[in-house]
Amino acid sequence: MCPDSENWSWKRRGEGCSLVEQHCHLMVRVHPYKVCSDAPIHSVQGRELRAHVSPAAENPGGSHWPQTVSGAEIQPAAEPVFLRASVSCLQKSLCMLQTVWVSSPGRWTLREPACHRGGKQTSWKYRFIRTIIQHPCRRHDTKRPGKVRMLKKIQICLCFFFVSGILYEISLLSSCFFSYVPMSKHFLTPEQVLNLGKSIIFLETTERLEPPPLVSCSVESAARIYQDRPIILFMKGLTNDTALDLNSSYAAFSLLSSMKNVFIFPLQMEIVFQETPLLQWYNQVVPEQEKNWVHVSSDASRLALIWKYGGIYMDTDVISIRPIPEESFLAAQKSRFSSNGIFGFPAHHKFIWDCMENFVLKYNGNIWGNQGPFLMTRMLKTICNLTDFKGTEDHRCQNISFLNPQRFYPIPYPAWGRYYQVWDKIPSFNHSYALHLWNFMNHNRKAVVAGSNTLAEKLYKAYCPTTYEDLIQNAELGDFTHSEDVA
Repeated sequence: MCPDSENWSWKRRGEGCSLVEQHCHLMVRVHPYKVCSDAPIHSVQGRELRAHVSPAAENPGGSHWPQTVSGAEIQPAAEPVFLRASVSCLQKSLCMLQTVWVSSPGRWTLREPACHRGGKQTSWKYRFIRTIIQHPCRRHDTKRPGKVRMLKKIQICLCFFFVSGILYEISLLSSCFFSYVPMSKHFLTPEQVLNLGKSIIFLETTERLEPPPLVSCSVESAARIYQDRPIILFMKGLTNDTALDLNSSYAAFSLLSSMKNVFIFPLQMEIVFQETPLLQWYNQVVPEQEKNWVHVSSDASRLALIWKYGGIYMDTDVISIRPIPEESFLAAQKSRFSSNGIFGFPAHHKFIWDCMENFVLKYNGNIWGNQGPFLMTRMLKTICNLTDFKGTEDHRCQNISFLNPQRFYPIPYPAWGRYYQVWDKIPSFNHSYALHLWNFMNHNRKAVVAGSNTLAEKLYKAYCPTTYEDLIQNAELGDFTHSEDVA
């Protein structure tokens, strides 16, 4: 603001500028860029202001003092106005803050330093706008170089942080994020990771904290196949405190946490179901009274997460062997019947919203699969005329691909035990994107044993070698050593 007194003066010592002014009413501060020539300044009270500043070539010594000022019919104002000058170029030297004064009729006296204009004095009268641009005179001010160096250092620091921030934001949209920030991922929230898009989502709705080898293999295989996408395992047994403790005694938990594109977060259903039709259902249901709560809560959570953020959902007994080329798809378990163990959609897809509404409308927790594969099948039938598959072709209905059973279920559920058998010739699975090992049918009775040569063991070796080495081979070696010590 202007000084309190009507008669005031401002002077600069040494070779600086001296300024004497009366009846000042308004000070306008302009963004500290130096204007080269004929750079229009925005308007005050509807009037255009234009400041003409002489080019450096016409001003030996590097000074850029105002030569003419137009737009004299400016009404005085009582409050400060802050403007941004429209610049046509930037000078290499650092500028002091530019100050614009709008005053009543009076006399303005501006005496430039001798190093700039030879001590000549310029004056204007009438109602007008005046611009002062202060430029350092390095030959006569011994203190100025130190200040300039200080300002340059500050500028360099600010530019460094600005560029780093831009590069970080860009990296969030590319695979570079997983290559260059392997540790900082532990400080990200689920929303930040999910908002990257195209996530591969796994759910563990039991309370266990130690993922079994099959879960670890499913997550690791996805992390290897989809190296440019975030792989997220939500675990109900985790809390915000345990999620940050990565020095865990649980071998599988530590193994998965060390993978650069794998993220492990607590599953907080009250947050997941917000802004979906499932929230009202979740607030009313009593988990302790639900017969199939582990499965029902998983069915609901996968729908809400894919609706909100998009991506691909996979069961924790699915081993990925090659990328899925589809964005909106359902997996056929057999002809005319859809699974909900693997599906993918972009965020806010209408089909998923309709599924959530039908989940609540037709809810019956006593029937296994009523909110899972049966839900997907009945909703798909409302928009598609389902027919039998022939060969390995996929079906397409509207904008949804209904993928052939060979893509994920080359071994159907009645023959699930064949995964734990020795094969004379290992199948190629050339038409498959992933393999569902039917752990629900297995009930964890059969496990992969090192040296057994079963199909499951060969799949572990090929698609989740770290899990196989750490959780199968080393675990058995540790058990054998422990048995000898006991004996």
